[in-house]
Amino acid sequence: MPEFDSPSGNVGQTRSDNRLRDKRSRRRIVWAAGLVALGTGVAVAVPLTVGTPTPPSAPTPSASSAVPTATKLLPPAPAVTYYDQAGPPAGSPRTPVEPLQVKISAEKTGTSLPDGIVGLSLEATDLADTSLRADNPQIVAVLRGLGKPLLRFGGSSVDRRMFWTSTGEAVPGNYEGDKPRPVRAVTPADLERVNTLLTAADASIALTVDLGHYDPARATDMAKNARRIFGTRLVAITVGNEPNGFPTSGVRPGNWGLKNYLDELNTYAGAIKAQAPDVPIAGPGAYAESWWEPFIKADLPQQKILSFHHYPLTSCDAKDPQSAPTMANLVSGRMHDRTISYQQQALSQAGAAGLETWISETGVSACDGSNPTSRTHATALWSTDYVLSSAQQGIKRLGFHSSLLTCKGGPPLSTICSGGPYLKPDGTITERAPYFGLSMAARIEAGDFLKLKSSGGGLAYSYALQQKDGSTTVVIVNENDPEKAAQTDVALQLPGKALTGTMSQLTGPSYAAEDSTAIDGAKSEPIPLADRATVAGFAYGSDTQKFKLTAGTVTVLNFKY
Repeated sequence: MPEFDSPSGNVGQTRSDNRLRDKRSRRRIVWAAGLVALGTGVAVAVPLTVGTPTPPSAPTPSASSAVPTATKLLPPAPAVTYYDQAGPPAGSPRTPVEPLQVKISAEKTGTSLPDGIVGLSLEATDLADTSLRADNPQIVAVLRGLGKPLLRFGGSSVDRRMFWTSTGEAVPGNYEGDKPRPVRAVTPADLERVNTLLTAADASIALTVDLGHYDPARATDMAKNARRIFGTRLVAITVGNEPNGFPTSGVRPGNWGLKNYLDELNTYAGAIKAQAPDVPIAGPGAYAESWWEPFIKADLPQQKILSFHHYPLTSCDAKDPQSAPTMANLVSGRMHDRTISYQQQALSQAGAAGLETWISETGVSACDGSNPTSRTHATALWSTDYVLSSAQQGIKRLGFHSSLLTCKGGPPLSTICSGGPYLKPDGTITERAPYFGLSMAARIEAGDFLKLKSSGGGLAYSYALQQKDGSTTVVIVNENDPEKAAQTDVALQLPGKALTGTMSQLTGPSYAAEDSTAIDGAKSEPIPLADRATVAGFAYGSDTQKFKLTAGTVTVLNFKY
């Protein structure tokens, strides 16, 4: 879709470098589930068993006693810190939510959450932005908060306002821009600078070359330099951005179409193959499903990746009410289900040809300007669910379209934005609500999805992963209204008897709240797994865990056996 270009007067909140705020210190140090509270308030430690705990007065069996496996004593339960979960807003109604029951199987689904699935999509002209460098701690911290992200450079600027040159040529006069979106030349020196950032943040990169101005030789020169500079961090090249829209946007004549694209794609791909033979071509990078199959069938000399763009709420004129960018649509089960159905169409076609599927450009909506979903906590909930549901279907890479323009006057739907007066960025970066939803998903270790059965819970989605160490990660996206819904009673049946159960949580006071989303009480990525507190109500040595979850949250749990 078109790049972000509509102004908004709201300024986001600048990132805090203090990642352990006072809110985190509200947690209480308490004994684990092996403590029995007496009437006087005194806690007494008792040994825990796989079955029923031994009462304090009961004798401890000797080492030589024959103890059935079901009741064999576990190691002593350690002292733990219980997670101090935020409750519903003070004075809010408490609409009951049907209890959520989740039964997790040890059987895998066949799909996985890969490292680097979460990425940012930026304009190709942003390659010339000097803030993208290793010695800018703000941007390095932003990328590290997304795990090992993919930076994709494309957007509508690549075919209109980006001019690649490795020889210092002047930008041709037929390139046109405006004040917020100027024409920019991109050179090998820019790629060298960006590579320092990729190295510092352990990120990868995907590039889009200009197809709006037909010039295979110039595109190939860019690919050659990119392969030399980025090495294996360069994971894909795309030819043109949303070429299906070229005739209507004026980039190409009105009679230019799919056949022209395929002919030119073949020429570009052959030339690029000669200079960067091991770099796949991702395409078509379109927002029309009718272009998927022709790209899949295109006889290109290098590996291919099916990539497309997807903005679920893009009925900007509300002609399709179910796709209009409204809060009601954003927090609806219908949107969740429609997204999965749309992705499955692409996955089915790509899978039959043995191709990976990427969504190289996405976001809640590509409609210009502000709308009821802009900058809101609801977009954070959506972002986590979008990443996990996409990965569970089989999507390998996601690029959430963003802008480096200033928060003041810049695009309100961008995941990040820059500090400073309008169009005068000061080098600082602000993460908006969806960024924190992305961080919740991106900071989960890679793992294989497990089959599960869930019921109840209202508007909630559950996911389970088996990690490399054998532990189970459970994610519950509780999209019930945080201003109205009561806490949800959750019952998990795990594939093993848990000895630890830790928790991290994303919170926000309401769907519409702006700049109020937090993770573990701070505007930062989740606390590292090894430092997380224990979920309240944790049952030591049990495969059944029961606890409550506040509405409007994303909760990541990890259980070790």
